[in-house]
Amino acid sequence: MGVLIFLFLVSGARTLYTIDETEQVVITQFGAPIGNPIEKAGIHFKWPWRKASYFPKNILEWDGAPCQIPTLDKTFIWVDVFARWRIVDPLKFFLKVNNEAVAQGHLDSILNAATRNMVQSHSLIESVRNSNRRMEVLTSPIEGRDDPMAAQVEVGRDQLMLMVLEQSAPKVKELGIQLVDVRAKRINYIRDVQDKVFERMIAERQQIAERFLSEGRGESRKIEGLMEKELKAIQAEAYRRSEEIKGKADAQAAGIYAEAYGKDHEFYSVVKTLDLYKRLPQDEIELLITTDSEFFRYLKGTSFESNQ
Repeated sequence: MGVLIFLFLVSGARTLYTIDETEQVVITQFGAPIGNPIEKAGIHFKWPWRKASYFPKNILEWDGAPCQIPTLDKTFIWVDVFARWRIVDPLKFFLKVNNEAVAQGHLDSILNAATRNMVQSHSLIESVRNSNRRMEVLTSPIEGRDDPMAAQVEVGRDQLMLMVLEQSAPKVKELGIQLVDVRAKRINYIRDVQDKVFERMIAERQQIAERFLSEGRGESRKIEGLMEKELKAIQAEAYRRSEEIKGKADAQAAGIYAEAYGKDHEFYSVVKTLDLYKRLPQDEIELLITTDSEFFRYLKGTSFESNQ
């Protein structure tokens, strides 16, 4: 009885199998597929001598190795591409590929070849840009040199990847595979070209900086010239106004003096002479003046006259 139970359990384990929502199964007998693939999730029955081969339904990833490719304008770049794929015909996939590891190898050869063909048949700018949108971070081109961003993009990077997808899709379809998407992960110059590009970029930026410095110096000279012109104009106006004020003051003083002189010219003469005495130098000086000089007119009869 125990032997029968054991045989029943073993037989049940070999005849019943389950499929979840992410799987699909190909039933084989002695290595050859039997019937159509089974995609419905649940518990299924098979004969014990038959084998269930499981394949995923969900989207799988392919990550290609970076490869060095020359563009149409002979510029070498590193191109790193990735893709997403799935098994849509498990029976064909089983017959042509059998497992995911082999499928990855087929994708390597197909996608790498298609990527190389697309890159080699288009210019560098088509591989790195998607549109002719002007990059705001760039300054205006140097005079006498073409703008590197002026070339017209007719295809663009995304369209190139779409062309890789379209070229590869029929080939992978023969393996029971559907390509969902192909994208460029990274595109870059090779090291030698990259160094030359950096050197050129540095030289161009230095020329642009020097041009800005030159323009700045010119603007500085212009501002300084305007400032000096305005300063001279202000000084000239101030001098004119000061001379005008001094002239009015002198005229008023002369008028006052004239009025004072008209009222009492003798008193005016005394005041002016005394004022002249006060302005004489304080240090010892020698004057050769006779006593009857007009200078001593108002000092006659004083102690100073007697001392003389």
